Amino acid sequence: MNSNARLQAALNHRQPDRVPVDFGSTAVTGIHVAALHRLRQAVTGDTDWRVKVIEPYQLLGEVDDELRDALGIDVVGLTPRKTMFGFECTEWKPFNLFDGTPVLVPKAFNTTEDANGDILIYPEGDLTAPPSGRMPKGFYFFDTLIRQPTIDESRLDPADNLEEFGVFSDADIEWYRRRASELDALGSVGVTLTMPGTAFGDIALVPAPWMKRPKGIRDIEEWYVSTVIRKEYVQAVFERQCEIGLKNLETLIGILGDRVQAVFLTGTDFGTQRGLFIGADAYRELFKPYHKRVNALVHARSNWKTFIHSCGAVAELLPEFIEAGFDILNPVQCSAVGMDARTLKKEFGKHLTFWGGGANTQQTLPFGTPEEVYRECRERIDIFNEGGGFVFDAIHNVQATTPTENMQAMFRAIADSSR
Repeated sequence: MNSNARLQAALNHRQPDRVPVDFGSTAVTGIHVAALHRLRQAVTGDTDWRVKVIEPYQLLGEVDDELRDALGIDVVGLTPRKTMFGFECTEWKPFNLFDGTPVLVPKAFNTTEDANGDILIYPEGDLTAPPSGRMPKGFYFFDTLIRQPTIDESRLDPADNLEEFGVFSDADIEWYRRRASELDALGSVGVTLTMPGTAFGDIALVPAPWMKRPKGIRDIEEWYVSTVIRKEYVQAVFERQCEIGLKNLETLIGILGDRVQAVFLTGTDFGTQRGLFIGADAYRELFKPYHKRVNALVHARSNWKTFIHSCGAVAELLPEFIEAGFDILNPVQCSAVGMDARTLKKEFGKHLTFWGGGANTQQTLPFGTPEEVYRECRERIDIFNEGGGFVFDAIHNVQATTPTENMQAMFRAIADSSR
């Protein structure tokens, strides 16, 4: 099978010739640029190559064509035109991380250093605007800076939390058309589209680090409180957001057609390590109606499979996700309570494709031995890949300090599993 056919087989719960592999197609299935830099050197021997930072918020690196082929990665990503900090990935320039890793960043990746030595980054690269992200000195990615305006209950307007949502501009449409042509040139690869504007209440997006002066409810704690005490406000935001998202989905289905196999619709987290933090009743009332509408349109107008990302112990919500129309679960956090791999495959494997779960990025991958990594990956492939319905990826992004020999053991396990 080629990569496209392999991914389609897995998504349709047919046994592929080997497990399809994704590293780098989305902002939740990537590799930190520092780890990727070391891995690429080890695999290709090229010591002069600077990896591009294609997701500056988490500092995820680009898995380029040469490395993708060398590692047997099957999936590429079609991400939004602008990054989390509001600029496009164009006109690359050199940058060094705190640990000395040499990388390339977009031209508008403009930063300053504060008195503590922390790195501040600015929305749209505009140094005259208040900074929207901070990387503490010695660390590996940015934290969002909360810029919450004073809340006046009498003046709260859902439109303020809708500033970032809009029907695609001509520039957006032209950008997607160019990307469609680029995908055609790549040949038979699997493709995941990250859909902008359909992640209802994704807390990474609520503070809007791409906006210079966001209005509305932008503080993380205040947003979660609002889902209880300002429920009508949140529903009004979601309703209009959904209307816009559906229009944009129709546009992209028309442009991209069967070039895409999976669409990443939402990254809203519902679980923690030990259980839910957004309960089943809240999910059914606030989120599920909009998820059903978006999933229904995708399934009616395309052959795409729909992808929900939710960290944590979400086994209780899986029947709800299935009923809402989702086809794919990520990151499959097998270390969380109630998320045993065998149980998940047995109970939900006929309905969901598990995209992730292949390597524990909290424990085994960063802190285990290569032998432990290899055994865990082989075990997860044996469990999840039977009968299809599995795309190998780690449990969320591979972190910066992950040992190179452990990443190599992971890819060795993937390759050996097909023999």
